Parts: sequence; C-alpha cells; structure tokens
Amino acid sequence: MAHSLTTPSISRSSGPNQPKLDTEEAWQARVDLAACFRMAARYGMEEGICNHFSAVVPGYEDLFIVNPYGYAFSELTASMLLVCDFHGNVISGEGKPEATAFYIHARIHKRIPRAKAAFHTHMPYATALSMTEGSPLIFAGQTALKFYGRTAVDENYNGLALDEREGDRIAAAIGDADIVFMKHHGVMVCAPNIAEAWDDLYYLERACEVQTLALSTGREVLPVAPEIAEAAYRQMREGDPESARLHLQSIKRTLERLQPEYSS
Repeated sequence: MAHSLTTPSISRSSGPNQPKLDTEEAWQARVDLAACFRMAARYGMEEGICNHFSAVVPGYEDLFIVNPYGYAFSELTASMLLVCDFHGNVISGEGKPEATAFYIHARIHKRIPRAKAAFHTHMPYATALSMTEGSPLIFAGQTALKFYGRTAVDENYNGLALDEREGDRIAAAIGDADIVFMKHHGVMVCAPNIAEAWDDLYYLERACEVQTLALSTGREVLPVAPEIAEAAYRQMREGDPESARLHLQSIKRTLERLQPEYSS
C-alpha cells in the first residue's frame, strides 16, 4: 500500500537561489535512474506503485531525484522524475513523492552522505528471506559472496515510514552497510552511484532466488568457509565499479531497442 505525502507540505522553490538542474550531469542521472526503473519492472522487482529509487543530484548534497507518487516503474521516463530537497519541497517536476519514499530517502541521503543512490524494493526473493528466522542471506553461493561483510538487518519493523523518526531509525540500522534487509518489509541498497546501486540490486535478488531454490530442496545449505568467502568478495569488489558501469550500459542498450521512450 502506498501513501501520498501530506506532511511536510510540498512547495515549489523559485527565485535567485533556484538550483541549476539542467546540466548534462543532472540529465544523465535522470536517464540512468529511469533505466533502472524500467529494467527493474521487466525483472519483476517492483510492487505496484509502492517502491522507490533515489539518487543525489550531481553537484548538490541536499537534493535528490526520486520517482513521483502514483506511477509504476514501467511508466517512468527521465523527465517524469522529481527533484526534492530534504525538507519536502519539490524543486523540479510534476507531482510529489510517495510518503514513505520521502521519509526514508531524504533521511538516508542526509544521514549517510556516502549513499549517493538508494534503491528500495519489495522484490520477491529478497523480501521472502527478510521474513525468515535468522540472518536472511546465507553466503553459500558465489553470487552471494559479492555481499559478504556488506549487509545489515533491520530487525525492528515498525510499520510504515510516515515521519522523519522512522527514516532516521532505518538510516541508523544501515550503519556502515551497503545492503539492509528490512525484516518483514523488503530491502534497501545504498551505493556511491546509480550504476553500483543497480548492480547490487540485481545480483542481490539473484543470490536470494538461488538461496530460496536451494532451501526448497529440504537439504542443508552449506555456507562457504569464511576465509574463502572473504577472499572471493575481495576478488569481486576490485572489479565491481567497472562491471557495474558496463552492466548499466547494457540495460540502457536493451531499453533503447525495446522501450526507447525511457530516456525522454
């Protein structure tokens, strides 16, 4: 269930201090984020109109791009995305963010400056594991090792995030992690850029899918030895930024063939 943002009130910023949002870098961030929305929809990672991705506007520390309330990921284009500040003001775009999108993402970007991108979904396999007893992710498959030492679990589900206190609580639960499993809720991926957020989101769901299949056999799932898991993680991490960049480029090429309007 999604909720329209009612407080703080949305207003339009204007005047001499209006931020410059028509730079090439800002537009590229919009295009990249729109590509992630569209491909997440194609992979079944969205849930109605309830999930949200955000990215800090290049050149600004207190403005972020986010999807508008009322649209499925599959509908979004670069020009439809909103720019908001941390106080609930829509600086650019038509509409307003979904309430939990604002209260979660504004507080994460404010309290965790390294999180230049924050992707929140209820994608099915990761969410299913967030509902189980114990640690959601077993580091048993190679794909899962990409996340070794990078995850946290928010154990204290507290209902919908409809005020800043809940956003602050979620940000505190993330701590130094890049991935947080939100018990009984979903997941949040934080990254230094859009490409790495997309890459982590995609491979996280794949790791959770494979783990769910393994658990469905009824046989014990055997984790990789910690020293091997750590070594494998370091091997992957060294090439991750470039791999993520290429991954994002690949989905944009796919969308140029199938849904070219995403970048409009």
